[in-house]
Amino acid sequence: MVAQIRELSTSRHQWLDETDFKNGVALCQSIPGATAMQTAAYVGLRVRGVSGAFAAYLGFGLPAFIFMLILSVLYTQFNGLPKFISLFNGLQVIVVAIIFNATYSFGRNIANNYKKILIALLAAISFWFGVSPFMVIIGAGILGMVFLRASASSTSVSHEKKETQWNARQIAGLLVTFLICFAGLYFISPILFNLAAVMLKIDLFAFGGGFASLPLMLHEIVMGRSWLDSKTFMDGIALGQVTPGPIVITATFVGYLVYGLSGAVVATIAIFTPSFFMLVIVAPFFDRLKNSVYFLRAIDGVFTSFVGLLLYVCFKFATTVPWDIARILLGLAALAALIRKVDILYIVLAGAVISVFIL
Repeated sequence: MVAQIRELSTSRHQWLDETDFKNGVALCQSIPGATAMQTAAYVGLRVRGVSGAFAAYLGFGLPAFIFMLILSVLYTQFNGLPKFISLFNGLQVIVVAIIFNATYSFGRNIANNYKKILIALLAAISFWFGVSPFMVIIGAGILGMVFLRASASSTSVSHEKKETQWNARQIAGLLVTFLICFAGLYFISPILFNLAAVMLKIDLFAFGGGFASLPLMLHEIVMGRSWLDSKTFMDGIALGQVTPGPIVITATFVGYLVYGLSGAVVATIAIFTPSFFMLVIVAPFFDRLKNSVYFLRAIDGVFTSFVGLLLYVCFKFATTVPWDIARILLGLAALAALIRKVDILYIVLAGAVISVFIL
């Protein structure tokens, strides 16, 4: 998706040059949130300021929300049918393969650094013994500042040629509006208020892109509050892979199952809000921030911790699947396709067809 945004913004419409776009991607990779969503918002921010960022954010996320909402409704209506059950029996295997591949993609970047390997292992062990992943992330950031060296690649981004537009009045207006709405949820429905608070918390700590949110969601939604069980949560991840959007759109599924349409809307808005505000606030100062050695070390430590957290999620989900020969073969085939960079949508759809007829 980032490659498609680059094509649209630098070649087709020439809104940004290559240097501007690379700076934007570097920023989006350094702050919490889904990288593709953030990149789209960054393009909007550079073109039309805060209102442009908001328009790009809304335009990028709305199709995924609509698709996920429809799929969530269908899931609740037909989940008891035999064919539907067999469909998700296979898709759970695909989810395990997807998360294993994500763990591998994160992990190969730290394989030659023993300090990062130790931080990743500490993260996995801590999560295993019940330490909150939010505390694990904070601890990893501190360890990163103390023990890691800033990556050379992190400081190689060129300086921006022009200042990012920043309108404090617009940002303040949006922030106040959101805070009023958030506070209003407390009086409308405590469940909706808690749902929004959980999603805000998840997005605020989801450094490293959409997959980084999965350990946090697992901890808060499945292990902490028992809103969903592991199997249902995996089904939501599988559905999220069918939509044209980031993996955190699973929040729509969670919200719908917890509190219907209102829950889906509230969860979706909340899961994207902190990262949006962080983008529009930090963008003008990123040139100075990315040259801070301590910032780069902390971000490196945080990214490293997600290898361990994802490793635990992969194990947790794998133990949920009732493995047999058919599922093992399906999982290996899906993993091979992911490694060969086959479009994930085709993998999910093929896995769905195989599930219905074999599982």
